[in-house]
Amino acid sequence: MPPARADHDARREDVSAAVWRVLAEHGFPGLTLRAVAAALGASTGLVTHYFAGKRELVAHALDILEIRTAQRTRLQAPAPGLPALRTHIRNILPLTPDGLAMNRIWVSSWDVALADPDLFAAQTRRYERIRSALRESIVEAQRRGELPPADPDDVAATALAFTHGLVAQVLFDPDRFPADRQTRLADDFLARLAQPIG
Repeated sequence: MPPARADHDARREDVSAAVWRVLAEHGFPGLTLRAVAAALGASTGLVTHYFAGKRELVAHALDILEIRTAQRTRLQAPAPGLPALRTHIRNILPLTPDGLAMNRIWVSSWDVALADPDLFAAQTRRYERIRSALRESIVEAQRRGELPPADPDDVAATALAFTHGLVAQVLFDPDRFPADRQTRLADDFLARLAQPIG
């Protein structure tokens, strides 16, 4: 019995790897049971053994994407406060080919998440976690006098809006936004945030 379970788990890992290959090449619009079966070199029936339909496949793909995002190499903040906020922003930006591919897949997931209540809720929680991490660094930066007093929730929302706006521009025009320009724009944004209000 245990070997059969091990075979099942190993096969599921193969299916997950095929899901990732399809995502990396075609994004969420190209994620279908048939495409995953082709990437796996198997029948659609084998894929439906693991996923009853497209919705389960998409939910699994979002889980894989979140795990891979968490596991990818990240910059480490040299200090709490404003340096940590800078590091959070840089870790979201597509500064490397891997970061560019990951962001392309995330952005392609927005459409499917907006159309499904459960996926919408899961994506909402993901963005709450991102804003929470940003907020933590913002509160510390304010405590240290690196940022002026302001509602940290608003500052976190503004920082994420800036970051995702830059991500979108990079995805559509990567040659115009190489890593050094992205970093400079992020630093300029943070310098404006740090200016006294009024």
